[in-house]
Amino acid sequence: MDVLEIIGQLINTTLVFSTALIFTALGGMYSERSGVVNIGLEGLMVSGAFAAAVATEYAIQAGLGGVSPWIGFIAAAIYGVLFSLLHAISTITFRADQTVVGVVINILSLGLSLYLTKSLYAGSGQTPLLENVFHKWQIPFLSDIPLLGRAIFTAYPTTYIALALAVISYFILFRTPFGLRLRAVGEHPSSADTVGISVTKYRYIGVLLSGALAGLGGATITLTTTSSFAHNTISGQGFIALAALIFGKWNPLGLVGAAMFFGLAQALRSFMQRFEFAQQIPAEFFYMLPYVLTLIVLAGAVGRSNAPSALGQPYDPAKR
Repeated sequence: MDVLEIIGQLINTTLVFSTALIFTALGGMYSERSGVVNIGLEGLMVSGAFAAAVATEYAIQAGLGGVSPWIGFIAAAIYGVLFSLLHAISTITFRADQTVVGVVINILSLGLSLYLTKSLYAGSGQTPLLENVFHKWQIPFLSDIPLLGRAIFTAYPTTYIALALAVISYFILFRTPFGLRLRAVGEHPSSADTVGISVTKYRYIGVLLSGALAGLGGATITLTTTSSFAHNTISGQGFIALAALIFGKWNPLGLVGAAMFFGLAQALRSFMQRFEFAQQIPAEFFYMLPYVLTLIVLAGAVGRSNAPSALGQPYDPAKR
């Protein structure tokens, strides 16, 4: 295996691990740009991973074949929206503590998903392996380019969707009236309310979008990496996505770069174990590497990150 092939494989694996983080971090961005802290990204990813596995399995049984993963992908977004609705009602309508509600979402999602999995599959804690999942697309002509063809232009469709959504989100956030209003309710909700912008409406939209996108993040792992759902399918990816959001300074393009960084850490974990020298290093070291890097990055980045001014502050129109 030559150096160019090794580099190409490493970049490609980085994209695979980054995709779910990009989806989920984008979801967190919409929520937190509107002023609502979303610690529940982990739980929303779990919900999406579960919904994708179950919906895809039922679609396969219905004879839908290659369309099945797309049905699971859409189902994950819908289920994520339903779960995030609990977060929105609690934090926006009833003004509950946003951090506490996020923790509850994480616990509830994992517990409910495992319960439903065991109920649906005769006590098994894992869904059956899916026969139809996403496969990598080779972009005609571009996939034949040395290094870049293998590294970038041979990827899962979810990767292309995630990158496209990041660019679209940047345009929406900074170039459209909707984006301006969403940022306004996260920075100065009373001022936004004064000029007729509904703080409640835009915060609901932000939180529901976070559920849909985080659900897609969870579905990506199920439909590209694991081919099934179990209690350890997500394993902290939602918290890493939250770190990518902070490290990326709540900017769609910035969080893509941060997600790539954390994706590289996970790719190295899998990639280095192929080499003989790595056999002398305990496997636990490689598994903890992404989480250690997350802590290091957060320790250095949080103090320099400028979060939306009203982030975490419930808005009461009577006190404006």
